[in-house]
Amino acid sequence: MDYTVDDTPSVNTSDKANAILEKYKEAVSVKDHWREKFEEAYEYCLPNRESFYDESPGQRRTDKIFDETAVVGVQEFASRLQSGIVPTFARWADFQAGVEIPEEQKSQVNLQLDKITEYVFEVLQNSNFNQEVHESFMDLAVGTGCMLVEEGDAINPVKFTAVPLPKVCLLNGPDGKIDTVYRTRKVKPEHIKVLYPKAVMPENFDLLQQKKELTIIEAVYKIYQDNVEKYKYCVVLDNPKAVIFEEEYEGEGSNPYLVFRWNKASGEVYGRGPVFNAMGAIKTCNLTVELILQNAQMSVSGVYTYEDDGVINPDNIALVPGSLIPVAPGSRGLNAIQSASNFDVAQLVLNDMRQNIKKALYMEALGRPEGTPMTATEVSERMADLSRQIGSSFGRLQSEFIHPLLKRIIRILSKQGRIELPKVNGREVKIGARSPLAQAQHMQDVSDVNRFNEIIAGTFGPQMINVIVNQNETAKYLAEKMNLPEKLIRDEEEQKQIVQQISQLQTAPKEGEIPQ
Repeated sequence: MDYTVDDTPSVNTSDKANAILEKYKEAVSVKDHWREKFEEAYEYCLPNRESFYDESPGQRRTDKIFDETAVVGVQEFASRLQSGIVPTFARWADFQAGVEIPEEQKSQVNLQLDKITEYVFEVLQNSNFNQEVHESFMDLAVGTGCMLVEEGDAINPVKFTAVPLPKVCLLNGPDGKIDTVYRTRKVKPEHIKVLYPKAVMPENFDLLQQKKELTIIEAVYKIYQDNVEKYKYCVVLDNPKAVIFEEEYEGEGSNPYLVFRWNKASGEVYGRGPVFNAMGAIKTCNLTVELILQNAQMSVSGVYTYEDDGVINPDNIALVPGSLIPVAPGSRGLNAIQSASNFDVAQLVLNDMRQNIKKALYMEALGRPEGTPMTATEVSERMADLSRQIGSSFGRLQSEFIHPLLKRIIRILSKQGRIELPKVNGREVKIGARSPLAQAQHMQDVSDVNRFNEIIAGTFGPQMINVIVNQNETAKYLAEKMNLPEKLIRDEEEQKQIVQQISQLQTAPKEGEIPQ
């Protein structure tokens, strides 16, 4: 069952607001343990993403960036991950009949699910999903991504928002999974009723009289009751402290926030991304390039000594090409000091560090060999290699991002009456991954089937393949692994009719031939 339990705000009491804000302070204290690492990672790798520092809009954030390898690497990581898991204008997942559905009903159910899958991805492609998921994947490079999935309008049924990590605080539940999400927002008073139409403001609080932005805390936490997935959504005003809106949701896909981690240590809330592994090399690259630039400036401008004879004034000397510097007779004038820098050593260190950064951010997993374009086979092999490298993280993204995302979309579209999932005696419908990375993993199974057929043909003869191997089931298995639509495979009755027609044509007498 999937429905909204309660969509009316409760009585505004400061007690409830205080309880939520106290829990929020706990989440902030947990995040404070990570703040230094996050600030450093965002400073060197995501300078243009919303910062952990209190900065004004348009403020320069790249003053400490001397080497752009990490900045470009994070963007490429996000783009490559997007093309590997949720590629644009592609069907990267589908809905399939569950294992408990009777075999005789699977084909019909899968045909219905194919149509639903096509509609879901049509909605995704026409939404802002591709733009927002790229931003979330950049946060994921640090370790933790967060996306808000809300109900849209008549044109765009589903709306996506990439919530920056600096604006999110998380807490684990008793099962070790994230069960509480807090989001901090600065909202103009006139926008309150637009964002929260059903909001009930505290007594003696006039929005029109407010001149400054209001601090809003959005809280979504899980309710552990009756073994049912249930969440509470509250909007809390910080000053004065009051709950201005709350809802309760029940059912799969009811949580509007999707929080996903790249990797994590046991007992930790926030994830650890590839950026953490490369921070040493990233800081070294920045320092090395900064020193190289300083030495280059010294090599161009030079460092000089002069005799303090009361004649030479260093403030009036312009060290530019073609300049003439007068000196007193008998004075030694200016004498250049030889630079002690060794650019070759610095370049060697820099190249090694850059290579380490690229390796940590998987920039070489699909790197193109110089001078030679890759064939489709090479791309497939490199994608398979990438899937092996990020196997554990890919599995985590499936469980924390892909599956909750599709469940959330299904919930919204079902609520709007746009789709209806077929139910066979209440049996489950499973979500199958068909992204390029998942496809690379499945192609190993396809290769095993082909190798098995070759062994059978080589051992017993080609004519024995039809005897030993069930060709119809093999075709279904290969179609499933290669993510082909169910409708491409004829059912057994149609296959029998076609075989019978071919047999009749082969045995029919040719023109002019006397039948026996």
